[in-house]
Amino acid sequence: MGGIKYFMNSFLEDLKFFLEKIDHYRDRVLFLFIKPLWPRFITPNRITYFRIILGTVLFILLFFLDIKDKLIIISLFSIGAISDLFDGSVARGLKEETEFGAILDPIADRILILPIAVYSLYYSEKWLLLVLLLTEIISGGISLFYREKTKDAKSNIFGKTRMVMLSFVFVAILVFWPTPPSLFFIDVIWVSLIFSYLSIFVRVIDLVKKGYIKNKIINKKFKI
Repeated sequence: MGGIKYFMNSFLEDLKFFLEKIDHYRDRVLFLFIKPLWPRFITPNRITYFRIILGTVLFILLFFLDIKDKLIIISLFSIGAISDLFDGSVARGLKEETEFGAILDPIADRILILPIAVYSLYYSEKWLLLVLLLTEIISGGISLFYREKTKDAKSNIFGKTRMVMLSFVFVAILVFWPTPPSLFFIDVIWVSLIFSYLSIFVRVIDLVKKGYIKNKIINKKFKI
């Protein structure tokens, strides 16, 4: 049993290190453009506000105005997904990271993703959609609790990876819409949910280690 626990801890640490290294290299590439050329009036928080506006517009277009033009929907969603690639890098590259921006970023992600998730999964993958929505509720609740207790508002690498996966897969699903999502796309969404729960898991363990959650079973399992 100890060997399995050691393997899991080692695997998670290796996976975390690998994903953070990729994220670091992404920053380094983007910094080549951001540091000398980025317009200083476009602040990271303004990029995040823009993503919230795009998500809201998508929601209105899809569910209130019943506009199903693929080019419009894909374009708006793709722009929003690309903006998510930039806001964090812009904040780090220009040294404009703020606690408010860190809080706002995952909210903007959900506002962008959820309308597309409901639109593309409701008729063909209701159970997957339900699990996705419940996962977002749980993740959001844990994030709020974690932020309140630790004062750390930053997303962890597993949450970032989930957002990248969902962004790519929903763009692909929209390209083939109204054809129901292929099994490959559905599998990618399920894998993204694994990353969501890894994000929740590492936060819960951190809260237990810091004494904010007292659970004898978890403490015994992880010798906290």
